[in-house]
Amino acid sequence: MEWRDEGLIIGLRRHGETSVILELMTREHGRHMGVVKGGRSRRMQPFLQPGNSVGAIWRARLEEHLGVYAVEPLRERAGALIESGLALAGLNLIGEWLRLLPERDPHEALWALGEALCDHLADARRAPALMVRFELAVLAQLGFGLDLSECAATGAREDLVYVSPRTGRAVSAQAGAPYADRLLPLPPFLRPDGESESAPPRADVLAGFALVGRFFARDVLTPRGRDEPEARRAYLARLAALES
Repeated sequence: MEWRDEGLIIGLRRHGETSVILELMTREHGRHMGVVKGGRSRRMQPFLQPGNSVGAIWRARLEEHLGVYAVEPLRERAGALIESGLALAGLNLIGEWLRLLPERDPHEALWALGEALCDHLADARRAPALMVRFELAVLAQLGFGLDLSECAATGAREDLVYVSPRTGRAVSAQAGAPYADRLLPLPPFLRPDGESESAPPRADVLAGFALVGRFFARDVLTPRGRDEPEARRAYLARLAALES
């Protein structure tokens, strides 16, 4: 078997004396691993780094085999990302969330979002809000997406300021006023009319992380007997450190 694709490097580990097992989030084949022979060589090590994008050819005798990758660099970001603690924590978090998805299950939208996020991971103003949106997208792909497009009670698409903790649906200010103490805040940058805001206030971003984290815990992590990933705690700690 053989296919060609492009992928974002989210992990790798040693394999034998000279090779590595490369973990990619690919455009058409999902999260997929394969052996890169000679991957620890001086020629290949510089671009076989998390956060970089590669063109890949995967070959195996049978589909269920690990297989072998032949790779070439497409976009090298690691050199810039390694200089930022926030960016490195972000890379780890991207990988943790993508590993919740079944291996080899295509999710082209997540591949595209991951690529775009990695382009901005070192930008402390823009990356955190993009990370919140990435987490929302992962949650949706796992089957637990939030509906923030309109008010659950009235269908209105304006003045959405709350989220129902039970249904994960948006609620308008007027409809939610009698129940405000039981509803979750909806940060402005996650509202339908807030998508163009690339660098929202830090308080809104932290509210976004809190919102998404609540639903991840309830719907994904707790049922699997898991806690919040250490990578997420590390990312939020780095983010908080920027304020001090």
